[in-house]
Amino acid sequence: MKYKSTRSTDGILIDSAEAIKNGLAADGGLYMPQFIPTLTEEELESLIECPYAQRAAYIFAKYLTDYSINEVLSDATAAYSEKRFPGGAAPIRDIDGRVTSLELWHGPTCAFKDMALQIMPRLLSRALVKTEEKRTAFILVATSGDTGKAALEGYRDIPQIKIKVFYPIDGVSRVQKLQMQTQLGNNVDVVGIYGNFDDAQSGVKRIFGDADTARELDENGVFLSSANSINWGRLAPQIVYYVSAYCDMVAEGQISLGEKIDVCVPTGNFGNIFAAYLAKKMGLPIGKLICASNQNNVLTDFIQTGTYDRNRAFHTTASPSMDILISSNLERLLYLIAGSEKTAAYMAELAKTGRYTVSKEELAEIQESFAAFYASEEDCFAALKDAYDTHGYLMDTHTAVGYHAACTYAKEAEEKRRILLASTASPYKFASSVLFALTGKNEAGELEALDALSALTGTEIPAPLSHLDEKEVRFPAAIEAEAMKDSVLAFAKA
Repeated sequence: MKYKSTRSTDGILIDSAEAIKNGLAADGGLYMPQFIPTLTEEELESLIECPYAQRAAYIFAKYLTDYSINEVLSDATAAYSEKRFPGGAAPIRDIDGRVTSLELWHGPTCAFKDMALQIMPRLLSRALVKTEEKRTAFILVATSGDTGKAALEGYRDIPQIKIKVFYPIDGVSRVQKLQMQTQLGNNVDVVGIYGNFDDAQSGVKRIFGDADTARELDENGVFLSSANSINWGRLAPQIVYYVSAYCDMVAEGQISLGEKIDVCVPTGNFGNIFAAYLAKKMGLPIGKLICASNQNNVLTDFIQTGTYDRNRAFHTTASPSMDILISSNLERLLYLIAGSEKTAAYMAELAKTGRYTVSKEELAEIQESFAAFYASEEDCFAALKDAYDTHGYLMDTHTAVGYHAACTYAKEAEEKRRILLASTASPYKFASSVLFALTGKNEAGELEALDALSALTGTEIPAPLSHLDEKEVRFPAAIEAEAMKDSVLAFAKA
C-alpha cells in the first residue's frame, strides 16, 4: 500500500512508514492510501472472537503493508494491554435499546485519543528505523484539550523523539490543563497560547510550511512530524474501533452479522468520523454517519448546504474539544469525493477567503453517507441529564452532543437501525459541566466537582484524574500565537 498527498497531481507515492514519519505532505496536503482495502463479511466473522489487539493488527496489515504482521501485532498487544486499558480497550454498552455507546475513554488519559496515541509512537519509532532516519523527530501538536495529553503520555521518554504541545490557555477545562501542565517526561514541552484552538492549529500549520524553520531544524538534527489526526498514523488506529464495535455488537446479539448500523460521532476536526467513513468504504455495514457538532456548527452547515464557511462567531462551550472552526480532516473526504486537483483549489480558497462551496454532485455524494446535527448548550445538558435520569447512563458533554444528534436522527430516520455512538471522554474530564447538567447547580470548582460527581452518582473517579491538584505544575507558560515559531526553535535546540 502506497500513500499520496490529498493535493498532489504529480503521482508521487510513498510507503506508510514515510507518511507516518512526515505527518504532513510537503505541499500542505494530508496523506491518503492509494486505495481503500476491502473487508468482507467472512473476515468480519473471523474477527468476532478475537481480542482487540488482534483485530487491530488485522486492520493495520491492510494499510501498513511495509510493516510485518508480527510488528503490528506486537505493537497492538503492548498498546492495548490491560495495564493501559483496564477492563478492555473499547467496550460497548447499551444506553436505551436503540443507541449503543462505544466507550473509547478507558485509557491512560481518559479520552478517545488514547486509542490512537498509545500505538502511534510505536509505529513512528519503527518508521524511523525503516526509513533510516538519524535525526530527532519533533512532534508538534495543537490541541483543543485531549490530543495534547494523550500525545504527551504516548510519546514521553521515547528515544529519538521530542514533543511540544500548544493549547488555548482559556479554551480547555481545568482538568485538561492540569493534565498537560503536570506532564512527566524529559522530552516534553507544553505551552499555552492566548487565543483559541484554531489560532493554535493555524500556527502549527504555518510552522510546518515554513522552509526557513525546516532548514534551521535540520541544521540541528531535527525534523517536524505530527501527532494530530492530520497524521495517517493517528487516523488508521481509529478505523479499528468501529470494526471492533461492530464485532462486539454481533457477539452480544444486538445485531446480526451483515446487518447495517448507523454511527454517530461528536466531532470538531472531522478525523474520528472520517475513520468511520473509511470503515464504511472498506465494507463495514454502516448506513448513515451522523456528524454531531456543538454550537460551533460549521460542519453541520457544510453537510447540509455544501458551503464551508469559517467566517462566523466562535463559541466557547461545555464541550471544548469540539470548539473548532477549521476541520482539517474534511480535506481527506474532499479528496475521495472530488479528487486532488479540486481539493487543492478548495483548500486554497479556504486559506484566502475562509470559505468554499462544493458542487451539487459532490454535495449529493456527501449527503448519501452523512447526516449532520448540532446541539446548543441547553440541548447538550438536557441530553446528558436524560441519559442519566432515564437510562442510568453517565456521559460527558461531548458524548451528550452526540447523544442529542443520535436521538434527533432516530426520530427522523425512515430505517430504524441500531445507532453506535462514539463516547469520546470520561464524564470526569468535564465533571463541573456534567454536575451542572445533572443538578442545575454550578457551585463546585472543576477539581472539587470530581468528588461531588462521584458522591452524586456512586461512580469512581478514574485513577488518571485523581489527585491532579497535588502534582507539580511543570509547564505554566503562555505566549502569543505569533511567538510559537521561536518557542519551537528554542525547544528543538535545548
